[in-house]
Amino acid sequence: MVGPAGEQVGIVRIEDALRLAREADLDLVEVAAQARPPVAKLMDYGKFKYEAAQKARESRRNQTNAIIKEMKLRPKIDAHDYETKKGHVVRFLKAGDKVKITIMFRGREQSRPELGINLLKRLAEDVIEDGFIESAPKQDGRNMLMVLAPTRKKNEAHVEAEAAKAAKQAQRSADVEAQKQENATSRALAAASGGKKKRGPADNMDPDLEL
Repeated sequence: MVGPAGEQVGIVRIEDALRLAREADLDLVEVAAQARPPVAKLMDYGKFKYEAAQKARESRRNQTNAIIKEMKLRPKIDAHDYETKKGHVVRFLKAGDKVKITIMFRGREQSRPELGINLLKRLAEDVIEDGFIESAPKQDGRNMLMVLAPTRKKNEAHVEAEAAKAAKQAQRSADVEAQKQENATSRALAAASGGKKKRGPADNMDPDLEL
């Protein structure tokens, strides 16, 4: 039996263990049923369950919850397609997701694995600000695989994305309000100029001047 502070009490009869538990106002909990003899511990079982639940919640909260996206490339991909797919990879990484890069070999390309390795290294260097190599390039049948992981956790990326969204919304609201103010000023100026009497040619003549 193990005491409440983790101390070794020794081998005791079940009756004695239950008596000690009652005297200490604790529970007798079996913690290693497969051991010979079985191991039991004196503890506050309710408190133990509460702390275990707290640790489980904290563990779930700290998980990155990263989703693995996949991007497929050919060894001889052209520059335009490469830039397009690299953009997708960067977007996935910035969102906090992992990305599995698959290089697909066909025909004689399988005899030149260095094409895939060089392409994967190039991609990893191009996205180094947003991700790093979690799983080094390896051959998988006709394909070559590499996994990139985001440099930031998914929750951090989510917070930043929400902040950017809020800032964009605030700027849009400010622009709308500025436009309203400008329209109101324009209407006020138009109303003020419309209330004045326009002067004609006769208004500039001297009334005592004989024509």
